Amino acid sequence: MKKKSRLYLDIASHLILIISTIIAIFPLVWIIVSSIKGKGELTQFPTRFLPHTFTLEYFRHVISDLHFIDNICNSLLIALCSTLVATVISSMAAYGIVRFFPKLGAIMSRLLVTTYIFPPILLAIPYSIAISKAGLSNSLFGLMIVYLSFSVPYAVWLLVGFFQTVPIGIEEAARIDGANKFVTFYKVVLPIVAPGIVATAIYTFINAWNEFLYALILLNDTSKMTVAVALRSLNGSEILDWGDMMAASVIVVLPSIIFFSIIQNKIASGLSEGSVK
Repeated sequence: MKKKSRLYLDIASHLILIISTIIAIFPLVWIIVSSIKGKGELTQFPTRFLPHTFTLEYFRHVISDLHFIDNICNSLLIALCSTLVATVISSMAAYGIVRFFPKLGAIMSRLLVTTYIFPPILLAIPYSIAISKAGLSNSLFGLMIVYLSFSVPYAVWLLVGFFQTVPIGIEEAARIDGANKFVTFYKVVLPIVAPGIVATAIYTFINAWNEFLYALILLNDTSKMTVAVALRSLNGSEILDWGDMMAASVIVVLPSIIFFSIIQNKIASGLSEGSVK
């Protein structure tokens, strides 16, 4: 009886997980299917799931005519640069807090993460004034600085927990072998906390890739728009073409989902190792 009840429980659990997965991925599947439907199908037969005719015309129009690739390049440049700079700065800052200022560093890390208490819209006007006075209005570099001001504090707070798991004895052994502080940090400590750095970098990249508010406020040139703003501009046109909207959404969402699916094991391992070591 216990085996049967456990079997029924497993079957019920798997059914619930399958149904939940279908519900979760259905919007993405609907967007992908809608982007390859023929002209007029989205308006004439909005509830039909499978396309009657298959076409990639919407993708061609979005990429060639609307120059959506330029917006993707802008977002990719900002996200990659922000992620690289934030990872380098936060890793060194977190290591310094853990090894050189443990008591003061704990207070500093808590103060840094308090920047997330304020909603982004509350800081929009101060950031706009500061960026304008610095002469960085309507520039990708100014937008990257704004992103760093949000991503670095959180990355430092997150990496402090990973660096605290590194035994001090490993660093002392490296010092005995003749390694200086920088070599110990670069060749001994960083490989140990690599999963945490990867998880932090991916979190920073996704936030920079999906950010909309400051990209809309600080960038005025259409050639410098990010993908989030360019996607919103399609909705603000006089005649909304749902096919173009679906194709642009697939171009924006699908690469990040594929990339996240590939490296999700590293994120999970990084978070688990940081909590167990």
